Amino acid sequence: MGKDVIIACDFAGREETLSFLEAFGPGRPFVKIGMELFYAAGPDIVRELHARGHKIFLDLKLHDIPNTVEKAMRVLSGLGADVINLHAAGTRAMMEAALAGVTRPDGGRPLLLAVTQLTSTGEDAMKRELLIDRALPDVVLAYAQNAKAAGLDGVVCSPLEATVIHAGCGAGFLTVTPGVRFADGERGDQARVATPAAAKELGSDYIVVGRPITKAADPVFVWRRCIREFTH
Repeated sequence: MGKDVIIACDFAGREETLSFLEAFGPGRPFVKIGMELFYAAGPDIVRELHARGHKIFLDLKLHDIPNTVEKAMRVLSGLGADVINLHAAGTRAMMEAALAGVTRPDGGRPLLLAVTQLTSTGEDAMKRELLIDRALPDVVLAYAQNAKAAGLDGVVCSPLEATVIHAGCGAGFLTVTPGVRFADGERGDQARVATPAAAKELGSDYIVVGRPITKAADPVFVWRRCIREFTH
């Protein structure tokens, strides 16, 4: 898969999601299914969008003991998602168990990514509330290196950290980056953000864009704008 824009379909149910995606016609954008939609519509929404031809990033951010994560990944692997993620903070043992669970008997599997630090988390909150005293870029890189050592394909991180991660983990180690906003748009609850063009320059492999597209008066136009700015 080459560089692409992933639309965060953070909707409350199946009908709202399908109605939104109908406007794209045969375009079939790459979509993210997060907790809200997955918990509302269940695993069938993944199967349905896969059957309709969408590439899918299943964004559930698993974080539990290794045995539980391995079993959960075994179930999720069969739904038709192209990418699945979990929290790097769950340790290398958990990530290795996830990789074992997500790998099917024939050896095939979705891409597996680790979340480093949420893009809503700033360094002050990380130090004050999570009691992590290292600089945020150092923490993100260390988490990414743990993910690579566990055999994962890449990480979810801020665009601002993509360059450092590629330098520390290699160009082939994927960076999927939320926290993308247009220069003339609102930040919302994101603390570490970049524009699509800046994310491209920083080395992001994929950008995840939600509200700037889903709340737009013309979502298809904004989606195309994102693609143009990020890939051209």
